[in-house]
Amino acid sequence: CAVAPPILGEHQESIPYVGPIYGGLRSGMSVYIQGVIPHEITSFNMNLQCGESEGSDIGFHFSPRFDNWDKVVFNSCQEGEWGSEEEIHNMPFSKGDAFEMVIFIKQEGYQVTVNGQDLHTFNYRIPVERVNALQIGGDVSIQTISIIGGGNPGDDQIGGNLPVMCGQPIYNPPVPHSSIIPGGMFLKKTIVIRGMVPLGANSFSINFMVGSSRDIVFHLNPRLQESVVVRNSLIGGSWETEEREISFNPFLEGQYFDVSKQGTGLCQNYYPIPYIVNYF
Repeated sequence: CAVAPPILGEHQESIPYVGPIYGGLRSGMSVYIQGVIPHEITSFNMNLQCGESEGSDIGFHFSPRFDNWDKVVFNSCQEGEWGSEEEIHNMPFSKGDAFEMVIFIKQEGYQVTVNGQDLHTFNYRIPVERVNALQIGGDVSIQTISIIGGGNPGDDQIGGNLPVMCGQPIYNPPVPHSSIIPGGMFLKKTIVIRGMVPLGANSFSINFMVGSSRDIVFHLNPRLQESVVVRNSLIGGSWETEEREISFNPFLEGQYFDVSKQGTGLCQNYYPIPYIVNYF
């Protein structure tokens, strides 16, 4: 089914995007997407398709449209013919804001949540087993795409250079927060922690620990009043030498941030472990 050429926003280097979903979709899986809505937006779309080529059948078409009647449109396209639209006028996206979206593959259809809130369930019109590709276009910037529940970590990757994660997203956990990392850390596994530094904050810490010994293999400690980001490890009850050097402090009061943390085989290489910090 033909899609109109997207009107690209300011930060659209990776858009339009199309990539395979290895092994296809099935009930019990989910698609996790994290991105940012630009201030100047007309619309964007996400399609779960039966192939990567233009003109492929679209099992699930998701299109937020910012106009005088802001709405989200759901549809499907089969053999070049669009079906009947389903519309939601409760717009869950805000201009200039980041978002997290999950499409749960249920028995009856695609259940969509945005920022942890249920939005709509779109019943299947095309068998979900035929869906094997994701296409994204329009005014949107995408940071993360993850296919959850597709088997081992290698099976979950959908292609491209975007980070890939496994596991169920956790929304708005209370702080302090502690949880198990299913399967532990391994090469190229990515943990993304997203939050906001409140006004007047002094410091906070993120620790990656060995459950049996309670060793901290990676300690990330932004100290707002000192304008430093301390990195360290605690092995056998003793702190190692702090690392404080950083080109700039990405943690600012009143700003959102992303910490993307990648494993490098924690059993062999305790420290340092690569991390990337972005903020909005």
